[in-house]
Amino acid sequence: MPDFALEMACSGLVCGIDEAGRGPLAGPVVAAAVILDRRRIPKALRYGLDDSKKLLPEEREEFATLLFGCGAAIGIGAASVGEIDRRNILRATLAAMCRAVAALPRAPETALVDGNVPPPLPCPVKTVIGGDGLSLSIAAASVIAKVTRDRLMRRLALRYGGYGWATNVGYGTPEHRAGIERLGPTPHHRRSFAPLQLALDLATEGESLASEA
Repeated sequence: MPDFALEMACSGLVCGIDEAGRGPLAGPVVAAAVILDRRRIPKALRYGLDDSKKLLPEEREEFATLLFGCGAAIGIGAASVGEIDRRNILRATLAAMCRAVAALPRAPETALVDGNVPPPLPCPVKTVIGGDGLSLSIAAASVIAKVTRDRLMRRLALRYGGYGWATNVGYGTPEHRAGIERLGPTPHHRRSFAPLQLALDLATEGESLASEA
């Protein structure tokens, strides 16, 4: 379970940073930065918070509510589908992380980042592979990023039916891929991702064959 060992090895204010949405076929990538107040963190968070991927959706929602209510400093940043397609997903993710830190109400003196690629921040950065399972601050960021992005994709699902975003939140499930084949891509699909490129190529080929017939 994550704890404060990594935070306590750093000096000053420490923020944890994580992202959600690097792999989906649709929607933005969202990052969160969280500075926890160790004196005010509820026991439910201290002993129950974990990597968001290990939590049930209702647990993530509950922990997100607790985090916003326990005095944690929280910043959220995102990179749009257009930015992902222009810059690639890694650069877009790092940009989202920088925006999350910039959105914090106070500047951290050290950042703990899940993964092995540091974003270009104005403070020292320590990357931690599997950090969302080791650091409570990173675990908190993983929950905030995931809950924020899932809520956004569920709202988009109300406008773009047929892709299953209410449940798959943009990931490439069979239902989502079938929707792309049947309906084509939306403005929120990542055209630079291979499955979308293939769908667009097939659509173009079909239009070409139809015009030659």
